[in-house]
Amino acid sequence: MSAPAPAATARGTLYLVPAPLDFGCDTQMPLQHSLPDATLATAARLTHWVCENAKSARAYLKRVDAVHPLALPLQEQSITELPREVHKKGDHGGKGAAVFDARPLLAAAVAGHDIGLVSEAGMPAVADPGSSVVRAAHELGIAVVPLVGPVSLLLALAASGLSGQSFAFVGYLPQDPDERAQRIRALENLALKSGQTQLFIETPYRNAALLQALLHTLQPATRLSVSSGLTLASGHTCSQSVQQWRHRPAGPDKHTPAVFAIGR
Repeated sequence: MSAPAPAATARGTLYLVPAPLDFGCDTQMPLQHSLPDATLATAARLTHWVCENAKSARAYLKRVDAVHPLALPLQEQSITELPREVHKKGDHGGKGAAVFDARPLLAAAVAGHDIGLVSEAGMPAVADPGSSVVRAAHELGIAVVPLVGPVSLLLALAASGLSGQSFAFVGYLPQDPDERAQRIRALENLALKSGQTQLFIETPYRNAALLQALLHTLQPATRLSVSSGLTLASGHTCSQSVQQWRHRPAGPDKHTPAVFAIGR
């Protein structure tokens, strides 16, 4: 009789591990203020990672280690970065790029190891790279488990007073002033006609330029909400009509991430 075939190795799980929203900020809050203990405990036991940036991933894991000891020392963790092209052109073939095949990044999960996907801040694959890794996991029959943690877009939406029943995240607006103004008008028209809240973000050092463009382009009665430094001690949300905004002394600073939203 021939020997029985070896049993197939059980596949690992892909965990979507949220990170705190204080990346790049001058001050940091304790992880326990924004991340549940169960999320931190799961992160601590993982030893294989796919990340946006290895340096910031190690910094995050060092903070996790202070709460729950890591299963392996930092220098022994397997940490793989997403390619730079994914950051610049997106996970799904945007801006003329080919669709990124992330299946090779999940070889460890195919071999039976659990893997963590982490970005620099917030939930990976939401307003951040990583959705191609999640898609590849589904294609490979790897279970995907999102862990609980902060998502800046939802926090900003909840704090805005704008419609949370219908909303869209549209990413970054064009940097060219004329194209940006055209995009702002189109989003405002959609928001006012449909009632759908429009959310977008900007690189912090361009926060002021975006705010000025919004105040110059939007109609006075349109409601504009800006949430800055969410989950930080200095975090705040201001939601007013554009007319009221025009009398405010200042908006978000050039160092702190912000989420912008318009609606009615």
